[in-house]
Amino acid sequence: MLLTEEAMKTAIILKMLSALEYDVFDPSEVIPEFTADVGIKKGEKVDYAIRVGGRISILIECKAPNAPLDLKHASQLYRYFSVTDAKFAVLTNGYDWEFYTDLDEPNRMDRRPFLTFNLTDIDTTSASELSRFRKSVYDVGAILSTARRLKYISALKTRLKEEFDNPSDEFVAFFGRQIYDGMFTANVRQEFAPLVKRSVSEVIRDRVNARLKSALLQNTTEAPEEDIDLEEKSEIETTEDEWDGFRIAVAIAARVIDPSRVVIRDQRSYCGVLVDNNNRRPLLRMYFNSPTTRYLGLFDGEVEEKVAVKAPVDLYRYADRICATAEKYKSAT
Repeated sequence: MLLTEEAMKTAIILKMLSALEYDVFDPSEVIPEFTADVGIKKGEKVDYAIRVGGRISILIECKAPNAPLDLKHASQLYRYFSVTDAKFAVLTNGYDWEFYTDLDEPNRMDRRPFLTFNLTDIDTTSASELSRFRKSVYDVGAILSTARRLKYISALKTRLKEEFDNPSDEFVAFFGRQIYDGMFTANVRQEFAPLVKRSVSEVIRDRVNARLKSALLQNTTEAPEEDIDLEEKSEIETTEDEWDGFRIAVAIAARVIDPSRVVIRDQRSYCGVLVDNNNRRPLLRMYFNSPTTRYLGLFDGEVEEKVAVKAPVDLYRYADRICATAEKYKSAT
């Protein structure tokens, strides 16, 4: 675990900026400890400012690793947003990331982020939106065109998760009244609360199972990577580190290809990450079974090359090579 804010900046923030194609060694492009000329309290600064096309475009404020992100402790972001040309502000602790803009009022940073994700649990939608911040494709208009939709979808998803985990009286009553014939009293609502929660869980489970069944049927058309019987297959367990590595691989590959094309396929000796669920298109392999010695298999050359790594976050050190591999499959069908 990273212990200091400075270590986090070096190990995660700068590598993330590099993966987004910004030159972290050019202080005119990635400006550390940025201070504005006017309208700012003396000595106040933000951790990084990113200049794109000669203008300050993105502000980044870093907090201690795993510290809760609270805008009360990032007031300088608000002030800098209003006195610079920046259209986007980022608040992060290295793992959790929040992206802000000015959808509600011009030149005034919104209170609610339009994009949030955890780097160790990033989904394909967030990875795709993050890829829009790459230097080579950076387009303020294109990002803003989806920011409003993302902002409210994110808020709705958060609210729905809360309702699914702990259904409110209103949520229970909304569905209960549609199927209960009598008076929907407080006692009836109390009876329905666990039923609604269980029903939500079963609907989600059924939909996940349907997707898995569809994926398994699709896999039967692919050549098997290893001849593993069902008994051996059931013994394979994908670890949290392997899932973290997969999510990071998706985020990196999103610079080049649609992140939905990247899938995970675990094997007995390694955990593979494939493009198009095709074992002839390996993106990388994670040899994480040993608690002391770990390797990453890379495929940007003619044959697989194994390099030593310590943790999933080390994948960012090889972002360029992973992207080079993804580039080979970019136009594949």
